[in-house]
Amino acid sequence: MRRLIVQALGSGPRVVLVHGSVAGGMGTWAAQRELSHRYTLEVVVRPGFPPNEPVDEASFEWDAPLVAEQLGDGAHLVGHSYGGVVSLLAAALRPDAVRSLTVIEPPCMKIAAGNPAVAELAAGGVRWWETGPRDPAAFLRGFLRSVGSDYDPPSPPPEAILQGARTLLVERYPWQADIPLDALAAAPFPKLGGSGAHGEPFDATCDVLEARLGAERAVVPGAGHSCQRAPGFNAVLADFLERAHAT
Repeated sequence: MRRLIVQALGSGPRVVLVHGSVAGGMGTWAAQRELSHRYTLEVVVRPGFPPNEPVDEASFEWDAPLVAEQLGDGAHLVGHSYGGVVSLLAAALRPDAVRSLTVIEPPCMKIAAGNPAVAELAAGGVRWWETGPRDPAAFLRGFLRSVGSDYDPPSPPPEAILQGARTLLVERYPWQADIPLDALAAAPFPKLGGSGAHGEPFDATCDVLEARLGAERAVVPGAGHSCQRAPGFNAVLADFLERAHAT
């Protein structure tokens, strides 16, 4: 059975945190622990990532309803990378339960397909998935280079990272996601798109979200694709959450 594992920290308004590919919940959101004195951080672990069992297939379409259900009677929603795609879809499923939506470098590149850099990254991703090595560690290293991640896993990688890499191998391509931009734009909750200024494709995708959703825009360099780890990101996120919660 596909399920989320949820690890809760702190007290205060609820913030549901959705990780992306490879790393699980606590690894992705380690830098956000310092916000637990102001918020209840509900760090979800998606199917296929430890301590969940391995999976043969993974998809944003399957994970989005699970995250939407986790919102309960209302929570702020924050998603990184593949988890940002999941969060966009989850927010569209239950807009009345979303207090605010923050997405960090979501690879929903269909929305910016007219940009040559975006199209090139998506095409390169298809080539890597179709022709890249099947060894999880080797596949992971090429993937990390392609998305501009600053993470350099040890050799051999820890077992938890290897399981994440195996899940990555069977994930549905995130650039295939159809994001309901009009429905999200009509939803009243505040939106924020964050990127790390390390590559045009992710900046361009977040620019589309800013334009189409009326989202706030934050550019926080210093940690590549994982800009939630960059110096100053928590201040940006906390300010957004505070203003969103006040409304």
